[in-house]
Amino acid sequence: MTEPHEPPPSLAGQRALVTGGGKRLGRAIALALGASGARVAVHHHESQSGAEETCALIQSAGGQAFALAADLMDRSETRGLVDRALDALGGLDVLVGNAGNFERVPVDALSDAAYDRALQLNLDANYVMATHARPALRSARGNIVFVTCTSSTTPFRNYLPYVVSKGALRQLMRALALEFAPEIRVNAVAPGTVLPPENLASEELERLRSRIPLERFGSAGDVASAVAYLASAPFVTGVELVVDGGRTVAAR
Repeated sequence: MTEPHEPPPSLAGQRALVTGGGKRLGRAIALALGASGARVAVHHHESQSGAEETCALIQSAGGQAFALAADLMDRSETRGLVDRALDALGGLDVLVGNAGNFERVPVDALSDAAYDRALQLNLDANYVMATHARPALRSARGNIVFVTCTSSTTPFRNYLPYVVSKGALRQLMRALALEFAPEIRVNAVAPGTVLPPENLASEELERLRSRIPLERFGSAGDVASAVAYLASAPFVTGVELVVDGGRTVAAR
């Protein structure tokens, strides 16, 4: 079970939708927002049991949460998710676009299908949600937080569709921050090496760790705390907050 760092109670009474909230980073983000006092709509596609467990954890701590299913590869379902979250929560203050595709695709294996999968889930779904939720967020003077990646500025090898989609999401955040101001703030959190794949060899894990100035991998709670901060920072918009232990500034 992923446990977030508990942020200060600065979101009391607010209403949040978190996509991909049934596991890993999404669960930690939903738990952090719930711990801050927000009522949370926890989206899932295939992780129904995980989303229900996330809701149960929020509820056991005295909060309110609802599990909502949607296929974010489908624009009509994506818009429907926003509508159902509005109905369940009675409005919307915080939209967190966390659900994403992280597919390894070596350059010799690139295909239109792989490119489309990354762009549709990592970029298009977030655009559709943000624009559809705009009236409710504007009414609430709310905010959006996208989960990007450090690869949006420093590309990874063998992940071209993913890297392109996250770079485009970063620019979408910046453009929406300008277009949606002053009523709606739009920011992003860019995780570095957080929750590395469990199947990596110990030698590879140590190699990755050695490149991080803080000499440890990030936790889901590190990312969740950053999301909770941006959700409650009234004079911050258009910012990508990098959570990577200093990796992107390291010379090694």
